[in-house]
Amino acid sequence: MEMNGLLLAAAGLSAAVCLIHTFAGGRTIAVPLLNAADLHPVPKYVAYYCWHIVTIVLAMIAVMFVLAGTRPESLDLGWVATALTASFCLLGLAVPPLKKQKYSQMPQGWLFLPIVVLGVLGGVS
Repeated sequence: MEMNGLLLAAAGLSAAVCLIHTFAGGRTIAVPLLNAADLHPVPKYVAYYCWHIVTIVLAMIAVMFVLAGTRPESLDLGWVATALTASFCLLGLAVPPLKKQKYSQMPQGWLFLPIVVLGVLGGVS
């Protein structure tokens, strides 16, 4: 079986981002969101639902990179995962300055950058 190490590295980093989101982000974002007594239930639970959608998408990106890295016929999945992570990266790099936040408060865009680089390099190798 021919494996693409760059795409598998992208899969590993994607899985790490998913775990960071799930566990560290869950404690610092999701739990306080649910505990916010001053938020109306509809936006609170819609945001919580979106939190879980992001978790699923992040996990599926890791799966797409694994498939692309282990099955050359699945390279298109690697490009889809790369396109998704590139869009998340660009959004994450644009929002903090637009909202006058610091990247230390919103580092998400930077987490996706190495995945994008690995995805592109793995896709063209």
